[in-house]
Amino acid sequence: MVTVPHIDGKIMFRRCLVTFKPFRIFVVGIGFFSLCFLMTSLGGQFSAKRLGDSPFTIRAEVLGGLESRGVLRKISDMLEVIMKRIDSLSKRDNMSDTRILDELSSAIDRFQPAGLIERIQAIAQNVSNMAVKVEQILQNSLAAGRVRDGRANRCEAPQDPKYPDCTSKLDWMRARWTSDPCYAFYGVDGSECSFLIYLSEVEWFCPPLPWRNHTTPTTPKPRGKRQAAFRTDIGALLEQVGTGKESLIFMKRRIRRLAGQWGQAANRLGEKLKRSWRERKKILVHVGFLTEESGDVFSPKVLKGGPLGEMVQWADILTALYTLGHSLKISISAKELQGFLGVPPGRGSCPLTGPLPFDLIYTDYHGLQQMKQHMGLSLKKHKCHIRVIDTFGTEPAYNHEEYAMLHGYRTNWGYWNLHCKQYMTMFPHTPDNSFMGFVSEELNGTQKEYIQRNKVNNMAVVYGKEASMWKQGKERFLQILHRSMEIHGTVYYETQRPPEVPAFVKNHGLLPQNDLQQLLRRAKLFIGFGFPYEGPAPLEAIANGCIFLQPKFRPSHNSLNHEFFKGKPTSREASRFLVSSQHPYAEQYIGRPHVLTVDYNNSEEFESAIREVMTTKVEPYLPYEYTCEGMLERVHAYIQHQDFCIPGVSIGNDSKVWPGNSSSHFVRLPNSSGLAWAGSVAGPSTWPPLSAMRLLLSEEGQSCVEQCQDHSLVCEPTFFHFINSKEAFTQLQIQCDALESEMNHIYPAFSVSRRDCCLQKEPLLFSCAGFHSKFQRLCPCRDFRKGQVALCRDCL
Repeated sequence: MVTVPHIDGKIMFRRCLVTFKPFRIFVVGIGFFSLCFLMTSLGGQFSAKRLGDSPFTIRAEVLGGLESRGVLRKISDMLEVIMKRIDSLSKRDNMSDTRILDELSSAIDRFQPAGLIERIQAIAQNVSNMAVKVEQILQNSLAAGRVRDGRANRCEAPQDPKYPDCTSKLDWMRARWTSDPCYAFYGVDGSECSFLIYLSEVEWFCPPLPWRNHTTPTTPKPRGKRQAAFRTDIGALLEQVGTGKESLIFMKRRIRRLAGQWGQAANRLGEKLKRSWRERKKILVHVGFLTEESGDVFSPKVLKGGPLGEMVQWADILTALYTLGHSLKISISAKELQGFLGVPPGRGSCPLTGPLPFDLIYTDYHGLQQMKQHMGLSLKKHKCHIRVIDTFGTEPAYNHEEYAMLHGYRTNWGYWNLHCKQYMTMFPHTPDNSFMGFVSEELNGTQKEYIQRNKVNNMAVVYGKEASMWKQGKERFLQILHRSMEIHGTVYYETQRPPEVPAFVKNHGLLPQNDLQQLLRRAKLFIGFGFPYEGPAPLEAIANGCIFLQPKFRPSHNSLNHEFFKGKPTSREASRFLVSSQHPYAEQYIGRPHVLTVDYNNSEEFESAIREVMTTKVEPYLPYEYTCEGMLERVHAYIQHQDFCIPGVSIGNDSKVWPGNSSSHFVRLPNSSGLAWAGSVAGPSTWPPLSAMRLLLSEEGQSCVEQCQDHSLVCEPTFFHFINSKEAFTQLQIQCDALESEMNHIYPAFSVSRRDCCLQKEPLLFSCAGFHSKFQRLCPCRDFRKGQVALCRDCL
């Protein structure tokens, strides 16, 4: 090999030729030509490859692909000429060695461009490096071969009846293991052994391999419980919420504005709980609807009159969790979600192998879908920790995927097979879900007196920030209102007054929250147009001393007759939570004198309502459950007592009938046909406690929501587990001709025509909302705290 500089190389080459006989010279020439031919071939093969593609790659910084091939061609041409000269010179017997060397030297000089030797050195060095790498690869291959030879027979799909899906999963892995980078993350490399190791140790489709080291994995020590302490300084929370979106800026302003009230509420609740020990939870809050991945249609509309209800609720949820003293992580992007959960990189095909790093996860339907994409199979394992913020609610018939598909309840939402109490609503639409709510600003005594002194008796404010809400015949009843009252609007506009707003309306444009509060404190009437449904604004107006006037819907709106509710996972068909007005909660839970619900199409009824407004004096009013203290109380109870991961109450289990003779578990209520849990019987530990339960039988065609409310009670789906038995029918003095058990969202129930007693087979379908015209339902009811419908009297 030529490894010396240019001049010394010529001298050494000449010395070599002096000592070799012609035949030897010919052999050496052929050998060097063969080496160059190999280098030419390798150069042509690998020079086009990218850096890092192969261990054989020629270093691009030394020699480019085209240049290297050109140099190698020149070397080949030179050697061919030299070989011809050597052949002709060897045939001349009368030539001296000195003459032969001179002839060859002149031939070499003709084929020696500038830098040729240096280039030859670079190629030679690369060839040397390639030889080392080839040797390493061969050694590794031989070592791996020896390992494979030792376990070749051990990497065949085991035939184990306990793992019936192993073979099909192995076939799937062979074909699709490159479809998600997470498989390579767990060591899958395309070999049979890596497939089986993954399917037996990361997933659970194949049996453990006997030749693997199966030392019992160390069970992670349960996190030590820490005590939660109330917080009143919101600085750290504001930093966590972040910036960059108008929605986040709105939420932070709201948190700052109400910080004082949250702090006072925390002190009052602490006294009420007598400073009892509370566990501090690790909580992830993932606001899915604000992520870029979900489209985030809300943030751009914050300053243009768009809906704010969801942001109001999320701001209050964050503040409540933080004030209660829990450890929070806040995610506003799918990337943050993936990082917080610690899921493997990829598309969510692989499960989490470690424990979930959070006790609770609050998200929404968008976030739930994103969690499914990133967690894959792990979502089923960990979904008992999830709480879904769901504005309008999800009924059991829509939540159970198989049942929804079979009976026409399938929608774009729903179908997640959660415990329905994991869905948390803005208003208490149905007791099948948990009522999360939000807060409105609470006034002190001085503020209330000031408002009452400064109310303008003939001033009305319209509930409608978008110009589109003023269309479709609104001017007719606005003309009637205008005859008696001065009308104010807060309709968004950029440069010109919206043409939809009548000229007699004084439009202030979109107002900041503080300015809107001042406007409401002066106004006597807050009037709704029928949309938006069930927002926070009417409660804020009532809290500032306004009377809320809203339209009565005839017929009531629901998922069958109104476009807005179509596709939502709730029917709103049961009479007690029909959408009978723009704001059913205000109509049913507050009512007169603070709320008037009338038919806007009836001019006389509408005018009578206006006169009633102007002659009625009301004080500012806010239901306790919508105060900061009320929300803290409710969220505290949920966090400390709701546990959907407990065996027997967990998702998907068959109904657990309380064992023993159920006839001894119930006692008849005095002066009533209902039953209560016998105080002498030690029942299982459950929340709400069984002492709050009342068992009633509904009328035909009546839901349990209605039956319980008729007795000033609330339906409690948690108690269905304890009444789903024949003995419960017997204690209610119902004679069963037959007993059946199946999946049906109105069971347990009694068929009046067939005299059949029907038990529920699927716990996820226990429903307070279900009803049927031919069935009487078994209804588990409970009492509730004054002003706090979500909690029983002994629930705190």
